Amino acid sequence: MQRLLSYILVCLSLVAAAPILAQETSKTAGTNLDSIYRLGAGDLLSVQVFGEPDLSFAEIRLTDAGTFSYPFLGEVRAKGLTSAEVESTIKASLLGDYLIDPKVTVRILEYRSFFVNGEVKKPGGYPFTPGLTLRKAIAIAGGFTERASRSKFYIIRDNDNKRKPVRSSLDSNIYPGDIVTVDESFF
Repeated sequence: MQRLLSYILVCLSLVAAAPILAQETSKTAGTNLDSIYRLGAGDLLSVQVFGEPDLSFAEIRLTDAGTFSYPFLGEVRAKGLTSAEVESTIKASLLGDYLIDPKVTVRILEYRSFFVNGEVKKPGGYPFTPGLTLRKAIAIAGGFTERASRSKFYIIRDNDNKRKPVRSSLDSNIYPGDIVTVDESFF
């Protein structure tokens, strides 16, 4: 009887905790970079319209202005939008005048580059991959030079209009278009 009562209590506690666990899991695990990522110049997209090969493109690179040319629609502004928002824009524009029920899919094939400068062995621009940290970015750029500071790093975020360098740690996340600077050490 005591074993049955213990079993029931454990089950009840799991049932009570399930909504809390589900909420915490959705906050962390459900975040997909493409769902929050804002497009910018240099991103490479794929646009597919089901059953319409003339309106589908395996690769479209955004211009410096963050736009791309699309049949019937002309220049489509994608800068600052998510891929889902571009998808909705194309779908809404094609609906009615051109297609009855367009099925549009927009995917990000390649993110714009990030840049590393300062005291690294190979400064320059590099292709972004999701999950990039400052530590990984420095490794991609060949590692520290002999004169590099091991504690003074700055990031200029691509989405920061003021372009203000922010002091960062090796575990800081790097995003497409970011500029990383590794300072020189004085000792």
